[in-house]
Amino acid sequence: MKRTPVSPFDAIESLDRLEQAYPAARCALIYENPWQLLVATILSAQCTDVRVNQVTPLLFQSFPEPGNLIVAEQREVEKLIYSTGFYRNKAKNLLGCARELVQAHGGKVPQTMDQLVALPGVGRKTANVVLGNAFGVPGMVVDTHVGRISWRLGWASARTPEGIEQELCTLLPRERWTQAAHVLIFHGRQCCRAQTACCSACPVVERCPQLGVRRQK
Repeated sequence: MKRTPVSPFDAIESLDRLEQAYPAARCALIYENPWQLLVATILSAQCTDVRVNQVTPLLFQSFPEPGNLIVAEQREVEKLIYSTGFYRNKAKNLLGCARELVQAHGGKVPQTMDQLVALPGVGRKTANVVLGNAFGVPGMVVDTHVGRISWRLGWASARTPEGIEQELCTLLPRERWTQAAHVLIFHGRQCCRAQTACCSACPVVERCPQLGVRRQK
């Protein structure tokens, strides 16, 4: 079945319904400042937010600022973040990120996409999380949930996170990008799951092209 592009009007109507269904949708990572959010988001790769939130209190207590982290031994950091998975690579990225923040940004987290993605361990997803939630700069976060639901709703046809991000940013108003990502993530976790989507509880089920495909089979 050929995919029919969804109009901005239809997408916004669906987004309105999803926002009404998930009024508490927000960033699930616990943080107090941009540095903490940056660290937590780096740790969240291939790891649940729940696990990250269990690890970060001691990590932030030990290294409250980038300047504290750059003098740490990598093995010390690895021990603190071990349970988040890929701990060696994550520890290396955290140390490199802290070093770059101190040397190039005066110990402060930068507020532009170009500067953020230049930091070790920071891609567009992490940068958009930080921009949208720490600085109020609209950012369209594309994780597995956002990508999957964008495909199912016909909001995007690209195969890469960068391509999906570009399509969503064209489709949705800029001021709604950050919250739209939160809402899609909540919807993906609670209802539109990868293997066991609960279509009967979906607030936008009649707008789902994928449901139509399944009915025609």
